[in-house]
Amino acid sequence: MPPTIPGFTYHRVPVADGVSLNAAVSGSGSPLVLLHGFPQTHLMWRHVAADLAADHTVICPDLRGYGASDKPAESDEGGDGSGYAKRTMADDIVTLAHTLGHDRFALAGHDRGALVAFRAGLDHPDRITHLACLDVLPTLDMWEVMHGVTAAVGFHLYLMAQPPGLPEELIAAAPDAFFGHFLDIWTNDPQAIPARIRTAYLDACRAAVPSIVADYRASAGVDLAHDRADRDAGHQLRMPVAVLQQDWGAALGFDAAALWRAWAPDVRHSTVTCGHFMAEEAPADVAKALRDLLAR
Repeated sequence: MPPTIPGFTYHRVPVADGVSLNAAVSGSGSPLVLLHGFPQTHLMWRHVAADLAADHTVICPDLRGYGASDKPAESDEGGDGSGYAKRTMADDIVTLAHTLGHDRFALAGHDRGALVAFRAGLDHPDRITHLACLDVLPTLDMWEVMHGVTAAVGFHLYLMAQPPGLPEELIAAAPDAFFGHFLDIWTNDPQAIPARIRTAYLDACRAAVPSIVADYRASAGVDLAHDRADRDAGHQLRMPVAVLQQDWGAALGFDAAALWRAWAPDVRHSTVTCGHFMAEEAPADVAKALRDLLAR
């Protein structure tokens, strides 16, 4: 059996036709949904979730296509790849929260989960009371600022943006090497991801190669189109927003805080001294930042 978050109750919640999400729930008080990133599952929130459950209802799902959640086909009947559009995945989360009894809730996401949270904030401003995005840029900004040799850090983005077939075949040929590469190079403290958690992540990713690739491919297509349409229309995040990032903006040659301010007038941007997996490397800092956000 894969690890679980101690003290949390697990639910399987239908969110769309043929799609149910695995979700860990605990605590009481105002609801907070925590969305994981790549190449992880909801377990990445285990420390932060346990802390916040002392005074909030905390919900930690596996995103569609990840962990123990369902992994539907990449394309709908229109063949546009929208099965893993962040809009579709955001709708999953709104439905999940509603089914669990919460029509308004705070939402925090890391990495891929942050992109889902960002889309939920734009598409469902009446549902999202507070929004936190950890160590990511909005999809449109990400593609616009990556260039030259600095873009090598995002080689996986370009690989998984390719048409169906080759990316899945290459990654499936050596999944532990591929996914383990990111667990190794994106952390400053290897002890933050102990062996049993690392094994759980690798097991989950190995079983989800097509859906993980589909998630990334969507960000080079349908997600990009949705972000561009929102920017052209002047849409912004209307709720209080917190953005936590590593101090990587200057190193890559762009002002991450300025990029976020264009989307979120009420944003507080801060850096955390750790690697990419900040909820595991610096859980106290992340929990404090989320509490500060929820107090706004």
